[in-house]
Amino acid sequence: MFTGIITDLGRVKAVEKSGDTRFEFETAYDTSTVDIGASIACNGACMTVVEKGPNWFAITASAESLSKTTMGSWEVETSVNFERACRVGDELGGHIVSGHVDGIAEIISITLEGDSHRFKFKAPAQLKNFIAPKGSVTLNGVSLTVNEVEDDVFGINIIPHTMEVTTFGKSKVGDFVNLEIDMLARYVARLLEKDGK
Repeated sequence: MFTGIITDLGRVKAVEKSGDTRFEFETAYDTSTVDIGASIACNGACMTVVEKGPNWFAITASAESLSKTTMGSWEVETSVNFERACRVGDELGGHIVSGHVDGIAEIISITLEGDSHRFKFKAPAQLKNFIAPKGSVTLNGVSLTVNEVEDDVFGINIIPHTMEVTTFGKSKVGDFVNLEIDMLARYVARLLEKDGK
């Protein structure tokens, strides 16, 4: 489990495609404290550490992961948000995040509002009903609050600190981001679906 609070902004240092795809990342984490087999959310996708060294770790991504996330477009120098898995007793600063990406959203506009930036995203049609004003979403692993929703488009205000410490500082219109809907919304929808049968 994760909270959507990014603790490192790293980058891809190597990509190897043979069977599964192996990504090697540069990180500011003290990797002596990262176990092989540990879970790290990489732009919101929960991945398993398979190898590590000083200031780097590696994961392998299956074809399924590549097809359901933005990982298929990652190359050397791509910036990636990292969050290590929660431990019992950790502060829950964002919201409960599973690290299971539900779909890919597109950035359709970015406008400056005061010191912050208002991003508008287009959600996949099958996920739009899970996104509600003042609800939570996870985008590229970042826990964010939805400001407004109009059909499949939703807006989010991103403060300067978040722009500085996450991939959003380099984002542009037309970029795609990993989207995880709020876990509570997912279960409420499932319960309503069962009640309707």
